[in-house]
Amino acid sequence: MSGTSTARFRLREHGLSIAFAVIFLAALVGQSFAGLAAYNEDQIAHHAATVGWLDFVTSSDFVVDVAENWQSEYLQFFLFIFATIWLVQKGSPESKKVGDEGLGTDEEQLVHEYARPESPAWAKVRGFRHTLYSNSLLLVMGAIFLASWLVQSLAGQVSYNQDQLEHGQELVSWGGYLVSADFWNRTLQNWQSEFLAVGSMIAFSIFLRQRGSSESKPVGTPHHETATEAE
Repeated sequence: MSGTSTARFRLREHGLSIAFAVIFLAALVGQSFAGLAAYNEDQIAHHAATVGWLDFVTSSDFVVDVAENWQSEYLQFFLFIFATIWLVQKGSPESKKVGDEGLGTDEEQLVHEYARPESPAWAKVRGFRHTLYSNSLLLVMGAIFLASWLVQSLAGQVSYNQDQLEHGQELVSWGGYLVSADFWNRTLQNWQSEFLAVGSMIAFSIFLRQRGSSESKPVGTPHHETATEAE
């Protein structure tokens, strides 16, 4: 296989992650320019100086908007991963079969003596490393959520205090901002949309199909069947 063919094959192997990385970057850049235009329109309306793109993308206004979306997305994944350990939804491909709740056996999880030769090294060991790796997806999603939420709160405080200054009102501390209506309005308006999207996906996938998608059961699978394999 030639070098070009090998490179194309590798791109094909990782097409899903590459495609979403490109879409993400395009959307983020688009948001920065649209946000800059909206920000400068507001500045002009208030007879204030406009700013350039670099100043805008490093401003609290842009950072808080980005961070509040990131934290809600990663909270969604964190809760969904955790919930699907213990909760099931009969008929949904997003769920394990009824009766399969819990962490699973070592044999099912291919760990310790049941690990395969090609299994990750930390799946074969016991102790702290095994526990850490066994929960690594949940831990990373939770860590990104908390980090994004922290950034949102810090940038949000700066942005909020800028508005307070413009209106001649008192500044608030970080702790004060954490219990403010502005912080929780920003937070909850994102959370509710994420929870709605996840819940809808779980429910719709029981009765609706998309041929060729791994997020859907095969078209002919009965509605009541949770997993794609026969009961």
